[in-house]
Amino acid sequence: MTSTTFNSNADFNIDSASAMLAKNWWLFLLRGIFGIVFGLLALLFPGPTMLSLVLLFSAYMLVDGLAGIISAVRAMRRKDQWGLLVFEGLLNIAVGVAAFIWPGLTVLAFVFMVAAWAIISGALMMSAGFRLKLDHGRWWMVLGGLLSLVYGALLVAMPLIGAVVLTWWMGAYAMAFGVALVVLSFKLRARQNEQTGSLAAAT
Repeated sequence: MTSTTFNSNADFNIDSASAMLAKNWWLFLLRGIFGIVFGLLALLFPGPTMLSLVLLFSAYMLVDGLAGIISAVRAMRRKDQWGLLVFEGLLNIAVGVAAFIWPGLTVLAFVFMVAAWAIISGALMMSAGFRLKLDHGRWWMVLGGLLSLVYGALLVAMPLIGAVVLTWWMGAYAMAFGVALVVLSFKLRARQNEQTGSLAAAT
């Protein structure tokens, strides 16, 4: 009986989180588009100095962090799970502000900062992904988190790589991460449309 009750509560929490994410599918689409655009710029223009890369990364982090905060506020109003979303948003904003205030950081310090962000953000995203229903695109969110973890681990393993290579790695990561979020957003949109259609038919 206790096990059945626990499973029912877990299913309810997953359903609630999945419904909330489905309603906010467009936020994941925006984050994915920003990631793809950032990745293209990094791959096509690897020549700018590390200072330019730091400022570009800072702008990307601020936009992504604000998108995460918006998702958290919307979830909070519906009394859904919002802790991980707000923490990830605040973390991204903090990293973006730090990169903007101290653009003269050495390449090594910047590499470790990006690596720490990628690992923490990836772990948080994977944790949130496992709370998402399977047919809402769980594995796409988990994939995005896994890409962040792998990217961070590569930077820790090879911190002395050149600025151009770092730019290419960041661009490739941002594009892959952005594509994963875009696919996830369309899956969430499809779920949202199905839910809306079901409610309309029931009415």
